Amino acid sequence: MPEQSNDYRVVVFGAGGVGKSSLVLRFVKGTFRDTYIPTIEDTYRQVISCDKSVCTLQITDTTGSHQFPAMQRLSISKGHAFILVFSVTSKQSLEELGPIYKLIVQIKGSVEDIPVMLVGNKCDETQREVDTREAQAVAQEWKCAFMETSAKMNYNVKELFQELLTLETRRNMSLNIDGKRSSKQKRTDRIKGKCSLM
Repeated sequence: MPEQSNDYRVVVFGAGGVGKSSLVLRFVKGTFRDTYIPTIEDTYRQVISCDKSVCTLQITDTTGSHQFPAMQRLSISKGHAFILVFSVTSKQSLEELGPIYKLIVQIKGSVEDIPVMLVGNKCDETQREVDTREAQAVAQEWKCAFMETSAKMNYNVKELFQELLTLETRRNMSLNIDGKRSSKQKRTDRIKGKCSLM
């Protein structure tokens, strides 16, 4: 059966408790919850602009647990783009992304034409374990983009998804249905992704 071209599938990976669901819910519904509820797998849909038409952005929020390797492999094989989330308050959460990144490369063959974003969430927290430069070095090694976000403060959340779509070279996509890019924040500012408390 041919792949449904009207869907653009984004898969969100990361350790438990890094804020994957919080980022997705903040983006899709504009909400944030303080309580932690572990996810098995959830899928959210959003209509976006795609090649002067509209298509469905399908976001798969995966489990932070390693108990479901078959689901993980299936998500990777079906995915068009990937968001790898860690918490800036946990060095281990960044290290846990290594095997997932390797699995993406193994299944996809290469990530050169695949949008991949490394995301340091919870940048509003003061107890950092991961320095911005350290995460940028990992992103450079993995040949992917990097951004810091805060789902709690709604910092760089919409920008993260727009940037991911901008990285897609095979289709022209935008979060704005009219196809115009938001000029609210310069692209370079978003990519640097430094979070500062005001």
